[in-house]
Formats: sequence, structure tokens, C-alpha cells
Amino acid sequence: MTTARDIMSSSTECARTTDTLVDAAKKMRDLEVGGLPICGDDNRLKGLITDRDIVTQCVADGKDPSSVKVEEFVAEAVTIGADDSIEHALRTMSEHGVRRLPVIDGQDLVGIVSQADVAKNLSNDNVADLVEAISKAPAN
Repeated sequence: MTTARDIMSSSTECARTTDTLVDAAKKMRDLEVGGLPICGDDNRLKGLITDRDIVTQCVADGKDPSSVKVEEFVAEAVTIGADDSIEHALRTMSEHGVRRLPVIDGQDLVGIVSQADVAKNLSNDNVADLVEAISKAPAN
């Protein structure tokens, strides 16, 4: 059985709740990713922030991303267990319309399964079904 751990990106870096949105955007640029998990001082997952969040919820509203803190974007993240099946991960991503799914082992963030991870590791049918489900989901 293929698990989330088998296909996840494990070199995950967090945006800190105290970072500004500019800090988070620079980290995304440097890592060449479109989203980052948000972690607090306790290194626990607090949520997820995306480049889209920064644009639609800060820049488009005329706010200053160099003064807005990442903590303003903390909302409960949809997660999956590291040893959960990839079928469960795909169902979770489809049901919630998310392109990135933080992977938890116990209380620890150990990686992220992204739409790109699915594309690189699973059949074209799985990828097509996921892209279709995410495309139909409301913007989040």
C-alpha cells in the first residue's frame, strides 16, 4: 500500500506566525513553492499560507504585506497522517479542494503532499480525478 509518507515532500520549511507576509513570500520564492505550513513557537502546525492568500487577502485589499503578520492567516489546516493510504490522501484533497496537504506523524509535521507530488508518483487517472475535483471546488 502506498502511503502519504511514500510520495510526500519531506523537506518542509514553515512560515512562522510572527513572520510578515513579505518574509513568507520570499521564503516561497527561494524554495520555489506556492505555499508554506505555518508553525508557531512550539514548532506545531497552525495552518497553511499560499501565494494566493497573500495576493487576494492582503495586496488586493490594499494592505501592506511588510506589516501584516502570517498569524492573521492561521486557520485550521486539513491534514493527513504519514501512514495513511494515498487513496485517503486523494479523497481528502478532493473533498476539501486543496492542492497541498500537510502530513502529520503524531503531533509533528513531517511533510506535505502536493498536487505535484501526486502528478509525479501516481497514475494519470488519479491525477486527472484530483485536478478535476480541485477545479470544481470553491476557492479557498
